[in-house]
Amino acid sequence: MTDKLELDLEAWRDRLPAPTFRVTRLGGTEPPFSGALLAETRRGRYLCACCGAQLFPSTAKFESHCGWPSFWHEAAQGAIRRLEDTSHGMLRTEVRCARCDAHLGHVFPDGPPPTGERYCINSLALSFDADD
Repeated sequence: MTDKLELDLEAWRDRLPAPTFRVTRLGGTEPPFSGALLAETRRGRYLCACCGAQLFPSTAKFESHCGWPSFWHEAAQGAIRRLEDTSHGMLRTEVRCARCDAHLGHVFPDGPPPTGERYCINSLALSFDADD
């Protein structure tokens, strides 16, 4: 894992497109079935849209029909940070980029084997680096 990337909110606002800033720095959520990476099927790597850290391999992506890209494991141990999220009257596990603390989405215990986890991730929080 690369060194932490810490910028203040204004620096992130200057660096990111407004929709990406809203999702990754303010904890927003893109509408379901709207994300550019939802239907992506090429082989490659999913990176943090803010800092470029590798978060998920394409081989971990699966169709969960939830409306957001879903993955059953992260690229490497420690790439993702988990936090308890009690917003909206629910108990969920929020996931963030371990390098820059970008809000990515949530992880749920209803994914496929072998992990049984479903990382439900905003497309706006990701970029995709395809194998050529």
